[in-house]
Amino acid sequence: MMRKKKRSSITVDEYSTLDIPKSKKTKSSGRPTKSSVQDSYPDSVFVQFLKESGVTLTPGSTANEIAVDQVIFQKRLQQRLRKNPRFPNIIQEFISALETYIEDPERFRNCLLPCVPSSTSQQDTTSGSYQESLVRLLLGIEMLQTLVINTLFEKLPEFMFEGVSEDGLNVPRLVINQLKWLDRIVDGKDLSSKLMQMVSVAPVEIQRDIITSLPEILEDSQHGDMAKELNELLQQNTQLTVPILDALSSLNLSSALLSEVREAVMGTLSAVQLEDLPVVVKFVLHSISASDANEVVCDLRKKLELEQCVLPAVLQASQSRLKSKTLSGKSSVSSCSNGQDSVALILEVIKSAIRFQKTISEAWLKAIENVDESEDHKVVDLLVLFILHSTNANHSRRGAERVLKVKVRKGLIQESLLQKTFKGHAQVMRGYFPSILALAQGLLRSSDCCVVPFGGHMYKQSFTAFDSYCRQEVVGSLVTHACSGVSGEVDVALELLCELVSQRPAEMSQFTVFVKGILDYMDNLTSQQIRQLFHLLSRLAFGQEQHGGHIQDDMHIVIRKQLSSTVPKYKRIGIIGAVMMVGSMGACRNKPDGSQGGTLPTETHRQVMALLELVRSCSETSPEAAALCYDELANLLQTCKLDPLVLAWIGKSVLEDFQEDFVVDLGPDLSGPFVFPASVMYNLDEDESQGGIAINLLPLMTQDQQHKTDTTQPAGVKRERCVSPLCLSPFFRLLRLCEEVQHQGDLEEIDALLGCPLILTDMEVVEKVESLSKAEREFLCSLLFHTINWFREVVNAFCRQNDPEMKMKVVTRIQNITFLQSLLQMCLAATPGYTPPQANFDGESAEGMIPSSSIAPPKKGKKESSGKKRKASASKNSSGDKSQLEAAAEAEESQQDHPEKESEKEKEKDAKSGVSLSSYWPFFRELDIEALSVLQCGLLSRTLLDTELHSKLREEVQLGPAELLFLLEDMWRKLDFSLASAPAKKAPFLKSKTDRAVGFAHLQQKNAKEIATYCIKLLPTLCTHLENCHNHFQTLLSENQGVVDAPGVDVKEQQLMCSAYQLLLQVLHTTFSWAGFSGLEHRALLKNALGVLAGRLKEDETDLTLDQLSRHAFEYLQNFRSTVPSLNTALCLTQLLIVLSQYGGSNHRNYREQITSLTRRFLCQEWVTASGEKERGNKYNDALQTLLSIYLEHTDDVLKAVEEIAGEGVPELLNAAKDANSRSWPTLNRLTFLVYYKSMMAELERAVRKIPPSKQMDNQEVQSEKLLTWNLAVRDFHILINLVKIFDSRPVLTVCLKYGRLFLESFLKLGMPLLDYSFKKHKEDVQSLLKTFQLSTRQLHHMCGHSKIRQDTGLTNHVPALKKCLEQFVYRVKAMLTLNHCQEAFWLGNLKNRDLKGEEILSQRSQAADEEEEEESSQLQSEVEESDSDEKNNGQEEAEESDESD
Repeated sequence: MMRKKKRSSITVDEYSTLDIPKSKKTKSSGRPTKSSVQDSYPDSVFVQFLKESGVTLTPGSTANEIAVDQVIFQKRLQQRLRKNPRFPNIIQEFISALETYIEDPERFRNCLLPCVPSSTSQQDTTSGSYQESLVRLLLGIEMLQTLVINTLFEKLPEFMFEGVSEDGLNVPRLVINQLKWLDRIVDGKDLSSKLMQMVSVAPVEIQRDIITSLPEILEDSQHGDMAKELNELLQQNTQLTVPILDALSSLNLSSALLSEVREAVMGTLSAVQLEDLPVVVKFVLHSISASDANEVVCDLRKKLELEQCVLPAVLQASQSRLKSKTLSGKSSVSSCSNGQDSVALILEVIKSAIRFQKTISEAWLKAIENVDESEDHKVVDLLVLFILHSTNANHSRRGAERVLKVKVRKGLIQESLLQKTFKGHAQVMRGYFPSILALAQGLLRSSDCCVVPFGGHMYKQSFTAFDSYCRQEVVGSLVTHACSGVSGEVDVALELLCELVSQRPAEMSQFTVFVKGILDYMDNLTSQQIRQLFHLLSRLAFGQEQHGGHIQDDMHIVIRKQLSSTVPKYKRIGIIGAVMMVGSMGACRNKPDGSQGGTLPTETHRQVMALLELVRSCSETSPEAAALCYDELANLLQTCKLDPLVLAWIGKSVLEDFQEDFVVDLGPDLSGPFVFPASVMYNLDEDESQGGIAINLLPLMTQDQQHKTDTTQPAGVKRERCVSPLCLSPFFRLLRLCEEVQHQGDLEEIDALLGCPLILTDMEVVEKVESLSKAEREFLCSLLFHTINWFREVVNAFCRQNDPEMKMKVVTRIQNITFLQSLLQMCLAATPGYTPPQANFDGESAEGMIPSSSIAPPKKGKKESSGKKRKASASKNSSGDKSQLEAAAEAEESQQDHPEKESEKEKEKDAKSGVSLSSYWPFFRELDIEALSVLQCGLLSRTLLDTELHSKLREEVQLGPAELLFLLEDMWRKLDFSLASAPAKKAPFLKSKTDRAVGFAHLQQKNAKEIATYCIKLLPTLCTHLENCHNHFQTLLSENQGVVDAPGVDVKEQQLMCSAYQLLLQVLHTTFSWAGFSGLEHRALLKNALGVLAGRLKEDETDLTLDQLSRHAFEYLQNFRSTVPSLNTALCLTQLLIVLSQYGGSNHRNYREQITSLTRRFLCQEWVTASGEKERGNKYNDALQTLLSIYLEHTDDVLKAVEEIAGEGVPELLNAAKDANSRSWPTLNRLTFLVYYKSMMAELERAVRKIPPSKQMDNQEVQSEKLLTWNLAVRDFHILINLVKIFDSRPVLTVCLKYGRLFLESFLKLGMPLLDYSFKKHKEDVQSLLKTFQLSTRQLHHMCGHSKIRQDTGLTNHVPALKKCLEQFVYRVKAMLTLNHCQEAFWLGNLKNRDLKGEEILSQRSQAADEEEEEESSQLQSEVEESDSDEKNNGQEEAEESDESD
């Protein structure tokens, strides 16, 4: 059967080969001269063998035909060659014939192209759709493979430089394709060497083809060797980077080799062509293993310079615009887009790597996180953070948000980098817009005020760089922020919208309708926010370009509706909105045609006038509305340049109305139906008493009171305008600003108002205030409020005048204010429940701001103030005043903290001297920040401010302590509002009664930088005052031999000077603590400020570094340590020095040592008040606790410091008399023991938390050191716990239970692992430590029992958690012994419940027997026995456990 089958196959073969020529004749019409290949080569072994095996070679460009299956062909040919008598020489003949045959290029190409099945073949085996080429069939025969490969490589150079032929075939590529995916390679090594030889001589295109095909040609065994060769080639030729990396990524390489190749690739990264960069990055990221991800990504980040990928192209593009008609323009623009495309591809590669490999996303985060210099951050960092945020993985998104916030907070990623990223890569970043928007939203909503501006920059850059859709999303997001109701968020959003409107009005006009939507949420906006909202809307609607003109009618409707409302809140919104609209409509413009003297078109001018008249008519019926209108117009004049005609109209009407309403000529007769007898007071122009003018305050107030009580007229008739004293100060402010604007700052027209008197009553009436009726007392209080507010506005108006006479009058007016405030204190003390007249009209009514009791107003944290209450009044002693400004009250406060039995006496004292005005400060007019320039008039100097008008007399005026305190207090409050970092960005859970911004309306018009700059201008003056205070106390100490409370010392002056000293330090502290100084943009400002302080010490040195300036400033302020008069002042000085030390980057250790030394000095000093009593009270205790914490935080060895105080200071206190102090720590007495105890426990617990955790691989020296530290800590803990036996008050027990548990938790977490590893080598130390600790835990157990007996919930709340820790400790010790094979040393017993004195708690004995209580008891004994060279610890380990049931 086999034979028959074979024969039949031969017949098929013969049949097919006979028929082929016929078929070929019919097909080959192109070459009629050659009938068949066989005719040309009748004797060719090659042709003959192929024909016999089933392949017919065809002439011309026709494909060779195959009549049998490919495998059968290969098998037959192999048999023919093998069975030939001339074998193996026949093989060489066959190859020679092949070479001869393929000398013709046409035939060679035919052999490289796939064969086609013979048309006459009817066998199933030949019906395959695809046939291999003849060369590939020959390569499949092992005996021919090597020779055919040699032939191909010899033939290849002929076609190297021909390129692609007309029919689109590339012969070299066809040759290489023959070698791919062969079933078996006979000699792989030889083939790979031939391929590399070919690469070395071939042109670039063929090199690329060969290299790219290598993974498909070579066997796996050759991959390693080939990778090494490719790696070498990569170093030599960067043109082949892409194909080599393609090949390498497909080769099967070992991790070591892959790492070596990757390093080489990273080395060539900087030299790679831009278009090849994505491939390189892809190879690097895809070849990373989890172990080296961090290192590789960090290296890649350093070498990836995306800035250089784009900027040169952009520069070329800008040049091309100059040569717009040249070809270079086109090429440069294309290169620019190529750069953007390459960056986009790189980011896509990074994105895919991050998305599919968690290790890579973590490595990128870590690489960015580890950069600690702002200069080292690159564009790629921001782009990768956006990519990380855009991935779906939560960990990546959260990580990106966290890292960005941290970097922005530290000032490492700055606006300049963001700007560079948007400028160079806007096209790429457009794809990550949702992530950019989400990150910006998160930053803007952050409670950390340091990161909020960066979110704003992201919004602005997105609006500028992206398309209309993105702009719409940005505006929509900002509108959402503005409607959120969260104060800080609303402020920033409105500020950003205002900036966008001013910078890009045309683009913003498209989204006017979105912004208009905020009008629906005005109920939740503050006055300042309403101003901003109407400012930006009116800019869009009524600005010069009128881009948003389509909402003009809507704006008019809203304003008219609000103005006509009878609800004060909505009328207030209407007035603010209308004035802002006047500002936009009436702003000064370039002069158009048709204008009449002004710069506005006639119609616009008419609208502005109509709106002003409307506001005036709607507000004149209500004094509060009228006053708000005047204040808003005054603000407008300060911030906006109005059209001259509009300004002239306002100025004329204001001047006429003011003179008519408030100014009267002085006459001899002042009689009238007044509540008090009228009297002309506070006249500074005595020589003009005849024919002078005065402010008719008393008559106006009397008239206003009658007007309020008069109800006889029906409501419809009483429409005439009533002049209210409420409007006096706002109206004068508007008048003054009109004059300033119209006369370039010259107030000559109204300077008579500075010295003119007021019609009041004789102030002697205050002495008998107790005898007046309630209505009279309230009238007197209101009169004083109005007078003080008038003087405050007068100071605001004339404080910047340079005329010496003017300056003198301004200082006199401040003296008047301080005196009147001292009178007001007494009146308020006698008038409980009184509500003062409103002074700031842009907020809600201030009625809720008054404390319930005038005598003892509640504390309001840092809003406390005292400068307004201790004023120069010879008739009273203000030593008992309670202040609410921490800065100014410590001298007196210490005298008020007496035991309860003296409280009645204290109340009487308070009533005599008056109440604190700090609760009433919203009812005083705001002082402009420019008024602080009066500080420059000097303190305690003998500088004479003479008028030079009288040749005979010289009048002397100077700024006294009371006036200094008044100004400093106002300055501190302003700085605290503007510069203090406000964490309260989120709305508080419970709204406070008062708005924090009340009284700062003018200040809010300035940004923090302007305020900081102004403060720095005043720094030399503040330093002078500080030095004067220092000199005052130094002189006092030297005159009285170091005794502060010597007889004859003026107590009141002392208190004023002490408060001034403290306020000066607080002002400096708030200034230097400004968060803005941490940014690079304000670095020059910071250097100026530090330079002022440094210059007081070393005047000649210039061009100092920030470090040197910080050091000199630190030294300068340290000099004040010898004269600080109170502990609170000492604390202020310490905190100021700590802030300065943070700017001196390099020398932290030295600063720490100096601060430690300083705080110890203060703690070891006895503090007494001017009246000779020891300082005490809650504020003293708070300051002491803060100072003690600073000392323990800054000292090198906390444990040693705690031991020193607890081991030396406390025993001294115990041996001293009842009211005495500790000798070595004078601030430690029985009243302050709790302060010391709490600080020591808290710092001890914090210190042990910082002890590094132990590891098993730690060497013996490290273990010994840690063990010693824990021994010291446990000893300190034991000393502190034992003190409870003596000081067993409830607060001490609470501190002990709380921090005892925390210490125990730290010991279990950090200390016990150390004992696990150290037990065998340091048995005695471990044993000693546990013995000491046992005593402490036992005492803690007794405290738990004591708390339960007392049934004090404040104490028992701490017990369960502490019991749990004590139980964990028992089992943890058992685990430690088991680990060290000493478990037999552990046993558990019952411990009786005892109280603090050690007596058994008997009540628990009567409990049923099934109620278990167990607690540790036993001793740790250790006996070391040696036998068979083994060590065995045979001791009894203490164990502690309790299981109590009620």
